[in-house]
Amino acid sequence: MKILCLALLAIVATPAVAEPLDTTPRTVVMTAFAPEWESLAHSVDTPKTYRINGLTFLTGTMAGKPVLLIQSGVSMVNAAMNTQLVLDRFTVRRIVFSGIAGGVDPALSIGDVVVPEHWAQYLEVSFARKAGEGWTPPETTDADAPKNYGMMFPRGVRVGNATEPARRHYAFPVDPAMLALARKVAAGVKLRRCVSGDAKAPGCLAETPKIVVGGTGVSAGVYADNAEFRTYLSQTYKAPVLDMESAAVAQVAYANAVPVIVFRSLSDLAGGDAGANQMTVFMELAAVNSADVVRAFVAALPN
Repeated sequence: MKILCLALLAIVATPAVAEPLDTTPRTVVMTAFAPEWESLAHSVDTPKTYRINGLTFLTGTMAGKPVLLIQSGVSMVNAAMNTQLVLDRFTVRRIVFSGIAGGVDPALSIGDVVVPEHWAQYLEVSFARKAGEGWTPPETTDADAPKNYGMMFPRGVRVGNATEPARRHYAFPVDPAMLALARKVAAGVKLRRCVSGDAKAPGCLAETPKIVVGGTGVSAGVYADNAEFRTYLSQTYKAPVLDMESAAVAQVAYANAVPVIVFRSLSDLAGGDAGANQMTVFMELAAVNSADVVRAFVAALPN
């Protein structure tokens, strides 16, 4: 009886192995939330739907290329968790993220699409103690660590992968071959000023947006709308944009040695606006502009 009970306990305690849902090698086209998803879902031909943990996974083709469209969910933990989930349950060639973002570089405008070369987590920090007129962080600060913002001292994150031992990272690179392709594709894409075509409609821009490739995008679980902190990110990280998911996706992609690239269109200026935050006004336009560039990028992929 005792042996039988132990055997049953072992069966119950053994975790289930997730079975792959689709074995076709695909480009994962990732979005964070509904407006970004909706700007791309109609571009998926011969769609097939899977549902896991309340999420929808849409397989099919885009411009003739096998793709898998998903929503990561908003913010860092959702993005990391669901990036790993899609890697575990599907056969993934690469990850291409499409979404909106807040503009950090003062040279950028709402509607612009940015394709950063690196992604950093700007709130992976130590909180320091006040020491006279300065601060004393609880650990030694690396020479290559970004500059602190008051009591917040960037500490990076330790992670490795199958070919590289764990070390401290302050930013994760996107795939260089995909970045080079993005530069080529950018030259042939004209971004939209309006979604509706009515130049006088709300959410319509006075000038045609542009595509910028390069720089270090930054992410954190924060809806950032603060001019002073925006200036810090611009000066310290040379950041063009900030968002709430991309650096988490880039970290998981690095840990799994999967190529990744991120396209982000500015819906607001993260506190740099002259008036109120404009995200709700320009969210649809930004999502569509990012989607337009991503569709052209997927069409240019070799497979």
